Amino acid sequence: MSLYPVVLCGGSGTRLWPASRPDRPKQFLPLTGQWSSFQETLLRLAVIEGAERTIVVTGPGMVADVLSQAAALEIPVTVLIEPQARDSGPAVAAAAAFVRALDGEGVILMLASDHYIGQPELFAEDALQAAEAASKGLIVTFGVQPTSPATGYGYIRPGEALEGGVFKVDAFVEKPDPATARGYLVDGYLWNSGNFAFRADVMLGEMEAFEPDLAAGAIASVEAATAEGPLVRLDAEGFVRATRKSLDYAVMERTKLAAVVPARFTWSDLGAWDAIWEASDRDGDGNAVSGDVILVDSLNTLVRTDGPTVGVIGLSDIAVIVEGGAVLVCRREDAQKVKHVAETLKARG
Repeated sequence: MSLYPVVLCGGSGTRLWPASRPDRPKQFLPLTGQWSSFQETLLRLAVIEGAERTIVVTGPGMVADVLSQAAALEIPVTVLIEPQARDSGPAVAAAAAFVRALDGEGVILMLASDHYIGQPELFAEDALQAAEAASKGLIVTFGVQPTSPATGYGYIRPGEALEGGVFKVDAFVEKPDPATARGYLVDGYLWNSGNFAFRADVMLGEMEAFEPDLAAGAIASVEAATAEGPLVRLDAEGFVRATRKSLDYAVMERTKLAAVVPARFTWSDLGAWDAIWEASDRDGDGNAVSGDVILVDSLNTLVRTDGPTVGVIGLSDIAVIVEGGAVLVCRREDAQKVKHVAETLKARG
């Protein structure tokens, strides 16, 4: 089995304003440690036994960041450049077509660039388990054991046990309300991490069955691509013909080949500031801080500043973010609403 790591590197992370903005997307920011989440993803993949050179799928505006951050780790990458953003379906299809041209039965380990994964050694073991199941024709996702009735994640209902420690996926379900999420925990549902393992030819076969225009456009964009060193520019005329649709809607919610590996590692999509707090190192009072911060009688706070000193007195369960000349203050439980601030700023131009 040949394993080809693929990293999807797009999006801007509007719920992490003011740190994440269109000109500095969240995957390139050091949000939980020394390295960005993109760099952490590359480091996780670099230690997987037998993995080929990592392929990164991104847009023209992010190529410089991809190359510079990979170079800082001395990890070589191949970069597939999308002419325009068309959701995850065309990106995955193009990556599958590219790998299929290299290796007819190559297995892709497809990861998002902006997630947090703890216990990298457990991730490597689970990834190889998923890849082995994928080599037999399954499309395998990583399902994470919930630690709370989170409403910001989609869920997976596992079904019957299959060979190799994976389970059939009975259903993918959308983000629930709090009461439904509590029921999901009782019923053994898993968080849908949005990371996958699949054979390139199997994924393309399913896309051709369910979304033939999407598949045809992506394949054409690879066949007419131009390469220069580590950069592969997908053909714009072909790529624009690929239907704009997510991988979940295009394939995962329709295929009969979906399987899930119950992940043993901790995981977060780092989608909002409450998730950053969860993934960060915290002091004995539950506070996570970055920068010049003074706390007095405060509990379970997230406070970050890239310049001025920030003092917080007598507060609990809040987030204070001072970055890029802007300030955000909110309750941690309201972190999902930060996107409304970013949307308002975008509307103002």
